[in-house]
Amino acid sequence: MKHGVAFRKFSRTSSHRMLMLRNLVTSLIEHEQIKTTLPKARDTARLADKLITLGKKGDLPAARRAQGFLLKPTLIPKVFGALAHRYARRPGGYTRIHKFGNRQGDNAPHAVLELVDNPRDLR
Repeated sequence: MKHGVAFRKFSRTSSHRMLMLRNLVTSLIEHEQIKTTLPKARDTARLADKLITLGKKGDLPAARRAQGFLLKPTLIPKVFGALAHRYARRPGGYTRIHKFGNRQGDNAPHAVLELVDNPRDLR
């Protein structure tokens, strides 16, 4: 049974897996659109939504949690400023996943993960 199992393992140790997901979320916040495999995109979208919700709270404990999660501290003002303002009226669902075919080398399902209502929005 899979009760209580939230994230995939990706054949990595827990520290490597968490650092990989933190790196993907940091890249998503920085560029507002990234290309990765579909399972990684799904797990990254969950964490990115939680981070933007922290930005919408806007208090000091939320800022400290976000600063501990993001790998680039220069992105904290973007999360708590521009993104929090952009998604102030949206109750959730800040990311969108577009399936992008399969990768050339290993035929892994590819996807584009993007923030909703960004300047380079695919929709």
